Amino acid sequence: MIVVADTSVLLNLVLIGEIDLLRLLFGAVIAPQAVHDEFARLSASSGRFAGLSMPSWVQSHGVSDASLVTQLRVTLDAGESEAIALAVEIHADAVLMDETEGRCLAQARGLRTIGIVGILIQSRQAGLVPELGPLFIALRERAKFRLSSKIVNEALLACGERTAS
Repeated sequence: MIVVADTSVLLNLVLIGEIDLLRLLFGAVIAPQAVHDEFARLSASSGRFAGLSMPSWVQSHGVSDASLVTQLRVTLDAGESEAIALAVEIHADAVLMDETEGRCLAQARGLRTIGIVGILIQSRQAGLVPELGPLFIALRERAKFRLSSKIVNEALLACGERTAS
């Protein structure tokens, strides 16, 4: 399976120490240059992503369709725009993205989207993680990732785990 990743998914999984889930679940993980650039910029900052490193196994790939990127840039950032354009170009099996607007635009172009919660559910179902609860706590506390209680509880139920109170 070939997936194209946006920056948010990569940064947050690196931050909570679960980035290898992508390689184990999907095999080939590709990111466009704008995603590599954004990751590098954020990891060089003094914020919560300071000092993180892009995994060497995340492949870099240029985007050929500049007009699609320009069209997407009207509403999305550079990383999201290039991720969608690249996924369309290479006929990726999915694009890994959390942002609602980006997911909608990707789906409108016939792309399957998987966000970080979906990745964690698939990882749990594949036996790659023993439970989801601690990962959701890490996302909320360390990554400052916004997760509604409803989404967390639905994910926990889908994997046969006790819901959060």
